[in-house]
Amino acid sequence: MRYELYYWPQIPGRGEFVRLALEAAGADYVDVGNDESAGGMQAVLRLLEDAGAERPPFAPPFLKAGDVVLAQVANILQFLGPRLKLVARDPAMARWTHQLQLTIADAVAESHDVHHPIGAGEYYERQKPEARRRASEFREQRLPKFLGYFERVLANNPRGPAHLAGARLSYADLSLFHLLAGLRYAFPNAMRRIGPDIPRALALASRVATRPNIAAYLASPRRLPFNENDVFRHYPELDP
Repeated sequence: MRYELYYWPQIPGRGEFVRLALEAAGADYVDVGNDESAGGMQAVLRLLEDAGAERPPFAPPFLKAGDVVLAQVANILQFLGPRLKLVARDPAMARWTHQLQLTIADAVAESHDVHHPIGAGEYYERQKPEARRRASEFREQRLPKFLGYFERVLANNPRGPAHLAGARLSYADLSLFHLLAGLRYAFPNAMRRIGPDIPRALALASRVATRPNIAAYLASPRRLPFNENDVFRHYPELDP
């Protein structure tokens, strides 16, 4: 199976959560939006704007696997997990992994809304006062709550704190790795302050980064850098 990942070019964004799963498993895939030979941005738009599609995706990322087209990060990873051996076979553990992924999605959405608190279609420059207020609440309340939750999940895992779910790598571990990377880019000062409170989560991220397939990916040009067109954005005024 050769997978096709459709996402906006030149930003990691939400597509990165899917890329990490594919890369960790050594899967055969094409990153369509970043590959002009596969159609690039125009191919993403064609699939997105297909008015005759019976089950159209709302927004990227979406994944094609043969005749299957799936959207939404958590939905895609729930589909890929068993195929890439990134989720336990036990149904209860698989549901738990999906639940963790949905919570990560909530954290990503709240991080994004810090710099776009009024509307995603408005420029950041037109909502700076509101963004400063939202950032203060996010740094002081929501960020510790989300990361404290994942720290507690790791501490309470009966198979040990090396992974969020069970005793082996899951797609939720990979997604927590990227969530932490994005937060450290967007809120480096806040993350330094909270670091001593989340040692297990940071240790998990370090272990993920040293896995051979992930380490090779991080050192390659396929790993796109964070930037201010992304979900995670660094504005110094939002992270004093």
